[in-house]
Amino acid sequence: MNSNNTHPADYRFGYVAIVGRPNVGKSTLLNRILGQKVSIVTAKPQTTRQRLAGIKTTDKGQVVYVDTPGIHHSAKRALNRYMNRVAQASCRDVDLVMLLVEADKWTRQDDFVARVVRVTNVPVLLVLNKIDAVPDKASLLIRVEQYADTGEYDSILMISAKNGSGVGELERRIMQRLPFSRPFYDEDQFTDRSERFLAAEMIREQLTLRLHQELPYALTVQIEEFKREKGLLRIGAIIWVERDSQKQIAIGKKGIVLKQVGSKARIVLQELFAEKIFLRLWVKVSRDWSDNDKLIERFGYTD
Repeated sequence: MNSNNTHPADYRFGYVAIVGRPNVGKSTLLNRILGQKVSIVTAKPQTTRQRLAGIKTTDKGQVVYVDTPGIHHSAKRALNRYMNRVAQASCRDVDLVMLLVEADKWTRQDDFVARVVRVTNVPVLLVLNKIDAVPDKASLLIRVEQYADTGEYDSILMISAKNGSGVGELERRIMQRLPFSRPFYDEDQFTDRSERFLAAEMIREQLTLRLHQELPYALTVQIEEFKREKGLLRIGAIIWVERDSQKQIAIGKKGIVLKQVGSKARIVLQELFAEKIFLRLWVKVSRDWSDNDKLIERFGYTD
């Protein structure tokens, strides 16, 4: 917690939840705002599984952006139900909700998410993302007018989280709506998550990128070792899958997949922690873990 009393009287602080259906760009937007990689990003929906706060501190204020799992209407497995609970709970104790949708597409899933945020009694910014992929900008303006006519949104903005277009204006609008307050976090803190959590997520990202066609939803990562000694950060992680056949896929012929994942994950981790990394990975089987509430909690998925 920050105890600095030198901030001006008009300094602002607040929490903003980033919500939306899976794969609309929530994590990409958070990383863009922070200017560094905190939330993992892949082309696969439901890559984000847990709530993660990214902290942006400037001379005008401090904003805690809460990245959430994609909310989806059909949540059949225990892990999916957990992700919905986390995302919906994240909307309650914030100052502002940012509803992220694709600029040229409004789906039934978006309808469901909009209903969820509507009952929170928190001001909602509707943010149309991926405008760089929409060739007909005139159609966007028509859509904005239609959304505005509903009267459900505090503001409507258009951005591209991928290239940064409109993100600066979005940040300014957010800051204007936050209460006057001293910051809560130290100015050099960029997330509320532990280093162990970030390490597990970065390893899972590399697994998802490498195995995107095979089993991204069947695996999770658990950190077993995380210690610093003699100028080296030693990280040991277990990759949990649900079937013996999946274990063979994750390891690869002669261990090639695991070696490739480990090599790329080590590079990402060295950049994140700015220190030399020694990384060891194991693959183990825990049958149907993603549909078992006790195993989900054991692997770190806690409300």
